[in-house]
Amino acid sequence: RDVTDALGLRSSGWAQGVCTGDYDNDGFTDLFVTYWGANHLYRNVKGKHFEDVSGAAHLMQSRVRYNTGCAFVDVDGDGFLDLFVANYVKFDPAATPKPGANPYCFYRGVAVNCGPRGLPFDRNLLYHNDGDGTFSDISESSGIAEPEGHYSLGVLTGDFNEDGLPDIYVACDQTPSLLYINKGNGKFEEEAVMRGVAFDQNGKATSGMGVDAADYAGDGHLSIFRTNFSDEFETLYHNRGRGIFDEVTLEAGLGQNTRYVGWGTGFFDFNNDGWKDLFLVNGHAFPEVDSLHIDIHYKDRAILYENLCNGKFRDISANAGTAFAEKHSSRGAAFGDIDNDGAVEIAINNQNEAPSLLKQASRPPGHWVILNLTGTRSNRSAIGARVKLIASGHAQYGEVRSGGSYLSQSDLRLHFGLGAAQRIDVIQISWPSGSKQELRNQACNRVLAITEGE
Repeated sequence: RDVTDALGLRSSGWAQGVCTGDYDNDGFTDLFVTYWGANHLYRNVKGKHFEDVSGAAHLMQSRVRYNTGCAFVDVDGDGFLDLFVANYVKFDPAATPKPGANPYCFYRGVAVNCGPRGLPFDRNLLYHNDGDGTFSDISESSGIAEPEGHYSLGVLTGDFNEDGLPDIYVACDQTPSLLYINKGNGKFEEEAVMRGVAFDQNGKATSGMGVDAADYAGDGHLSIFRTNFSDEFETLYHNRGRGIFDEVTLEAGLGQNTRYVGWGTGFFDFNNDGWKDLFLVNGHAFPEVDSLHIDIHYKDRAILYENLCNGKFRDISANAGTAFAEKHSSRGAAFGDIDNDGAVEIAINNQNEAPSLLKQASRPPGHWVILNLTGTRSNRSAIGARVKLIASGHAQYGEVRSGGSYLSQSDLRLHFGLGAAQRIDVIQISWPSGSKQELRNQACNRVLAITEGE
């Protein structure tokens, strides 16, 4: 049932993205929504309702911004979640050229909405959580605002160079994507080019939209997947250790679906075999493409790639059920096991129609576990916690993160498929505070709550 009004979340505006995290460490997950215009921070009041505290938290902006992706992340390890907000363009509806007004306002000869090319760039933002319910803008002092010339969309956090500090990756539209490396002294340095995650394998900037990361190869490193525009490959960057990446899209079998415009995406283990599979939604940016009568459509199907456990994927969408035959112009995609039965569901936001909820028709064959982590010295949401899980000798890795996909928020809990393993040998947790924790000989097929230090 619709509880928007009852929870105090009714708002009117051009909303863009969402991320969650317990910014005040009171044990209740809060909600941040980005807009073209004023963003909203909704404080969760004891699990009963939300209150808009954007002004009180000092998150109001001095001018209208086109805010897009966001993520809560504790950048300095003080136990309080800071907030990263991506920005797309400086957009004034009254001053924006009309369809067909200049070369950036055509697609295959058809007049369409302009941009982002030809529109002014804007800079990304980082807010420091001061621990008293307020935030301070540290975009300039941290180096986050320094890179210019990027149209920023999807936001992904993770310890990509494996130094124990959270980094920030941003998928950028028609411009090089960004990788902010956390230097541990309150500063970030943008290193996407030198680390191999700015361009595709031809050295071309693509139209980055959605993004996710996982250890898909079973080697202990967080690799990055990014969705792009039609006539571009979706991009898979394999992390070969310490944040040095190789673009392996074609080698991994992901270069076959180039006619789609990809948006929301996520790694998840749909069959619980212990290997992360890959899902993405599609839909063109321009409704006018249907008038071209070519093999590109405004509404298109989603794609499911099965992980073959050898660094490669195969498209199994045609055999994955009727949901993969339906066509929508989709954008956001969020992942979570909403009924705690071991099978991950996918919530999809569709343009100008009702959302979709994808649920598996039958329970996956493999065993599973869901880890629900709570920080004590770390932030309560445990965002940034890194987990190594071993079952029947097979090691898997996961990281709790806010934001991701395309302007979406998935379950903060970590889902692991276990295959035929009936027990978990060991769970090792590296908390954001720096503390380590280990659990042994755990049962599977359940939600396992773990509190830092207990």
